Amino acid sequence: MQRVDRWLGVALAVLAAAVLWSARAFPDVPGQKVGAGFLPMIVGAGLLVCGVVLVLRSWRAAYTDGDAVREAEHFGAPMVVVAAVAAYILLADRLGFLIVAPLCLVAVFRAMRVGWRPSVLWAIGGTLVVHLAFYKLLRVPLPWGVIRPLF
Repeated sequence: MQRVDRWLGVALAVLAAAVLWSARAFPDVPGQKVGAGFLPMIVGAGLLVCGVVLVLRSWRAAYTDGDAVREAEHFGAPMVVVAAVAAYILLADRLGFLIVAPLCLVAVFRAMRVGWRPSVLWAIGGTLVVHLAFYKLLRVPLPWGVIRPLF
């Protein structure tokens, strides 16, 4: 997994740089000590740390393995994650969060070799928790898609 970790780490670092750069331009919020860019800056810093750690871990593993037999690299799981994110972006508005999110989560869990039962339970539970957090606590509606007419 060294090559996958290395490229994923570089991709996260590039994404972090983009987040940090764009968050600088967010306006200040009057009457508050932190501006609108505070949370994106924290997320960007976290992504940057994760990216650097992945790259360093892959380099360390490459030099410490020596002649040891390496496990075959699996590119399937990272590709499923990328495909799930792309599918969510393309389908969430049409089908709705409550349909697309569990399907994407099940696909990712199965790609990570999680069993069927835990995959389905965590996907449904996680989707409901995220939906309730956004809808009730944050008051940010997620896309309803085709479910909206049923209410």
